[in-house]
Amino acid sequence: MYDDAIPISALQHYLYCPRQCALIHVERQWVESRYTAEGRLLHERTDKPGRTSRKNVRIVTALPIASASLGIAGIADVVEFHATPEGERAYPVEYKRGRPKAHRADEVQLCAQVLCLEAMFGHAIYEGALFYGKSRRRQTVQMDDELRRITMDTVESVRTQLLDGDTPRALYEPRKCEACSLLSVCQPLISARNVSVAEWLADQLGG
Repeated sequence: MYDDAIPISALQHYLYCPRQCALIHVERQWVESRYTAEGRLLHERTDKPGRTSRKNVRIVTALPIASASLGIAGIADVVEFHATPEGERAYPVEYKRGRPKAHRADEVQLCAQVLCLEAMFGHAIYEGALFYGKSRRRQTVQMDDELRRITMDTVESVRTQLLDGDTPRALYEPRKCEACSLLSVCQPLISARNVSVAEWLADQLGG
């Protein structure tokens, strides 16, 4: 692992909300909620390092992963190593509470794991999976060029945010904000009311 590496989880936080990312990774704020508690319970089995096998698959849980060239690091929930004629091939599975989402934050987090695994094991990985607690099903994710580009762009955006050390101003989006564990810390409704008319107009006009 690298001390100054960007946590892979920060990519998911950034795509959900750049302010949430800054509150967690710049200001070191965290609040437990029902949603984070459910996620923690879902991860209890995969958070413990372990190795098992079944048929032609070797399964590793809580695997530390990193890419020196990208400057990212994290812990993969589950990595399956499938036996093939060319040798073992890594297949990451990321566990999530809830259901599949309209945005691509979960996919980007999984793709970042793939980029790390490719750097570590020296072979291309073409797909992985997201396991959602509500449906109890895996959703296969293809590691295509578009997803890789989005992931790389997100890494750079997060790196810029962390280096600048700035926390973006709050913008209230009911669906996102009410589901966020940091709602009481962020206080988007109060922050939004503190925006001056001049600032609001500048934002609307792109200035």
